[in-house]
Amino acid sequence: MSVILVEGVSDQLALEALARRKGRDLEQEGVSVVAIGGAQAIGKQVQRLHPHVTLAGLCDVQEERHFRQAFEAVGLTGRFFVCNRDLEDELIRALGVQAVEEVLAARDELGLFRSFQQQRAWRGREPEEQLRRFLGTYSGRKIQTGAMLVDALDLHRVPRPLDAVLASV
Repeated sequence: MSVILVEGVSDQLALEALARRKGRDLEQEGVSVVAIGGAQAIGKQVQRLHPHVTLAGLCDVQEERHFRQAFEAVGLTGRFFVCNRDLEDELIRALGVQAVEEVLAARDELGLFRSFQQQRAWRGREPEEQLRRFLGTYSGRKIQTGAMLVDALDLHRVPRPLDAVLASV
């Protein structure tokens, strides 16, 4: 049995979608992706699960120290993978602005995004930065779009942390 610990549900759904796209059946393989509800919970989860299961993790760069401390405390170095900024940043860079906007259009949210871009605080900023912030503007949008963004990915352009964490289990 293997467990991939991730910060939140959006990370969980994105990894599960990527596994499906790559033809993997995580359940059949005995692999679970578990959202821990934030990086501060990683220490408790690692202590509870190690050494009973094979562990791996995926986190945002801001939370790297929490994951590093938890994994190193039980002697597991190199078993967690870090997103540059966060999962959404990785996916936006891998897809490009146009493909992310197409996902938003499929969700009938492109108009909302265009309105967001015109807000004083976001006007004139790079579209990648606008998209990253827009995805987090209301509770649930990251959860609802994460798997859709993964579904839009060219499998030759999968962000390294996502590919690496799945390959590790």
